[in-house]
Amino acid sequence: MLSYWEQYEPSIESMMLSQDANELDRMEKDEILSYLPPIKGRSILELGSGIGRFTEHLAENAKHLTTVDFMADYVEKNRQRHGHHAHVDFLRADVTELQFPAEKKFDVIFSNWLLMYLSDEEIKVLTRNMLSWLKDGGYLFIRESCFHPSGNIKLGSNPTFYRSPNEYFSLLQKEIGSCLSDDGGEDHHRSVFELSRANSVSAYVKAKGNPNQLCFLLKKMPYSAQEYESFQAFLDENQYSRKSILRYEKIFGPTYISTGGQETTIEFCKKLDLTPGQKVLDVGCGIGGSAFHMAREYGVEVRGVDLSTNMITLALENQAKQEEEVCFEITDITKAIFPDESFDVIYSRDTLLHIGDKETLFANFFKWLRPGGKVLISDYCRGDQEHSEHFLRYVAQRGYHLLTVPDYGTIFTKVGFASVEAKDVTDYFVDILHKETKFFSEQKEDFIKEFSAEDYNDILSGWQDKIQRCSEGDQAWGLFVAHK
Repeated sequence: MLSYWEQYEPSIESMMLSQDANELDRMEKDEILSYLPPIKGRSILELGSGIGRFTEHLAENAKHLTTVDFMADYVEKNRQRHGHHAHVDFLRADVTELQFPAEKKFDVIFSNWLLMYLSDEEIKVLTRNMLSWLKDGGYLFIRESCFHPSGNIKLGSNPTFYRSPNEYFSLLQKEIGSCLSDDGGEDHHRSVFELSRANSVSAYVKAKGNPNQLCFLLKKMPYSAQEYESFQAFLDENQYSRKSILRYEKIFGPTYISTGGQETTIEFCKKLDLTPGQKVLDVGCGIGGSAFHMAREYGVEVRGVDLSTNMITLALENQAKQEEEVCFEITDITKAIFPDESFDVIYSRDTLLHIGDKETLFANFFKWLRPGGKVLISDYCRGDQEHSEHFLRYVAQRGYHLLTVPDYGTIFTKVGFASVEAKDVTDYFVDILHKETKFFSEQKEDFIKEFSAEDYNDILSGWQDKIQRCSEGDQAWGLFVAHK
């Protein structure tokens, strides 16, 4: 790695490996910094700081900043540019060997294009170290190139690791750090990184049609004696494992993971009066189908968000085959923060059934929408009746929070929406289920070759169960349109 970087002068072009680095830097810097947690008055560690593209901003806000890079020329260039800040320490060190005294703790660790130059084992060691360097509740921010290179400077030997987002999640979230006690031994306090958000850098989407520049924000959380698991992990490891998503895609259609696939997407989008340049938030965007459709057919700017890391990873893989420019983000929509009045449309398909506090969420939707904006949601609902035991077991197993169609619609009015349409479209839902079942049966042989007979029977019985629950009045499907 040392010989690799010795090929380049300490410049912004070498930092970004791009001939148009100055323009890219101008386009992306404010965006990158906007993804950071609050840093005013905090203690910050900047790893792989290079010539200090971000050092100035960090120094202006931090109570104390430590910047680290392993190339002497780059450290010296950074010192020349930013050494006037008395509260900044400039260290030349290899992050794989970096050590700090046990009592030295940071609020935030920042790195921009660092882990892609480390092996998996080096990242595992660094992850444990970063957990020990951070205060409880502290944040780790990283930005990496995923899947393939993004620069336009031709490389000779290239020792970079272009991982998938899921590979980073696995490396960063599976490691467990232990803090040192006063006598130098490990105490009982252990911690892990929990993903707060991950998203494409929109500047690269707009400038290069490249959604594979990913920012990750992780928070240091306590690790209990029991197995650590979040709701995100529950989704990724159960209902929305990669294999499960790919199985569902076979029945919904390419890039789709919601009822009716492209057919219902075309039909529902007609209700939105979309015009070029509008901004759309696609909540529970899955593997990208609706987002690609809206961007392609209407010329709107779509931000697709989903809590499942597997969904967004597949959405990014799908985008590599699409011409549409969509920004994808892994985030918990119940914890998301967007500026008020930043979207013209909020769109969600069969996702909010996972969320209990819909009133707070819809109040946020109202804030995030511009005046005159619309929200369109389709979602699983429950019938207005005494429910069967098998339906109650199904809802409990999936962790769903289902309302009747009228109750769902009432919440929109309660939080301030006007002209609320709450339609029970269960008959349409059942028609689609029959169509999808017929289509799925016709591709049985090919599906079994790719997956298995067990997988085929599992999907088929799942669709048949939905039809039965609807025919018995337990399950319903609601379509909701509301206006700000």
